[in-house]
Amino acid sequence: MSLVRLARLGAEAAKNNFYRLERPYKLTFAITYRCQSRCVTCGIWKMKPEGELDIKEIEEFARKNPYFRWIEITGGEPFLRADIVEIVRAFSRNCKGLYVLTMPTNSLCNKEMALSKIEEMLSMGIPKLSITVSLDGYKEMHDSIRGVPGNFDKAIEMFKGLEALKKKHRNLYFVFGYTLSKQNQNAFWRTFNEVKARIPNLRVNNFHINIAQVSESYYKNGESNIAADRMVAADVVMEVLKRRKAEAGAIPVMEDIFLNRLVDYLVDGKQPVKSKSLDASLFMDSFGDVYPSIMWGRKIGSIRESGYYLDKIWNSEAAGEVRRLIDEGKEPSSWTACEAYQSIAGDIYGSVISRRRRVSNARI
Repeated sequence: MSLVRLARLGAEAAKNNFYRLERPYKLTFAITYRCQSRCVTCGIWKMKPEGELDIKEIEEFARKNPYFRWIEITGGEPFLRADIVEIVRAFSRNCKGLYVLTMPTNSLCNKEMALSKIEEMLSMGIPKLSITVSLDGYKEMHDSIRGVPGNFDKAIEMFKGLEALKKKHRNLYFVFGYTLSKQNQNAFWRTFNEVKARIPNLRVNNFHINIAQVSESYYKNGESNIAADRMVAADVVMEVLKRRKAEAGAIPVMEDIFLNRLVDYLVDGKQPVKSKSLDASLFMDSFGDVYPSIMWGRKIGSIRESGYYLDKIWNSEAAGEVRRLIDEGKEPSSWTACEAYQSIAGDIYGSVISRRRRVSNARI
């Protein structure tokens, strides 16, 4: 079953190299904007959301749109939804071709509760469940950036708990997520060494590297001065690439390509691969509002208003206008994992064949 679902996901991505898809195969869904973190790089935690989609609405949406092969759950902090297992089950039950489900965590919820819920998800038959444990610095730095004393220790314990689950569930994949920003751009290797002292078998491959970006519509940080120095960040990513080991599997392979193109994005300041927003993927917020991506706050519809059918929004004039702007290169430039992976898969020539790996012992 796992190989069949992966093959079908691969077939959708392959078709997307040649023409626009009739419907998306990836959904990025913020199930809540509630968050216990107090991050200096993000303003989501300042929101006081009311009227978020309830489980019955989510179940109806999953039932009426059963074609997703890849679902990325995000937040806020996803584990603040007491019904997170029911949310995942709704998609697992209805989306029979679902291959991978991904989600981040800040590790601030009760560890035993979160791990218990992850284990329930792992038992649903989803071929791949991927968890990203947020970690933005060594102990003092991470706790300062996240605004919560003790958060570093909780992230370490969450990772160790996932290691234990992995021994029983081969479909679990997990990494630390390090978001490079002005605050921590020079701290990655100190962070890595400090974590390795606590987790001796740690490898560079156990870290996913992202770049802090500004988005008033999603991160609510439009006035923030958080951007890392592009050249400093590029040097960090290149060194990570040098130290990464070749690893089998769709996610590690895509991560290598993502990091290589992240270097291009940092050096050139341009989106390195054409976007597949409103083609292979979309972003839906916790209220059911639909956007091209997490970085582009151009609302194109509401599933509550469309009777929970995505097709009505997907084929609307508003969606067509956004696609025209994307074709004209007018989409805001960004390079986030939420949108990059499907863009890579939908442009194999631009992403793999013609990509260049920048290797230098000096600053770029």
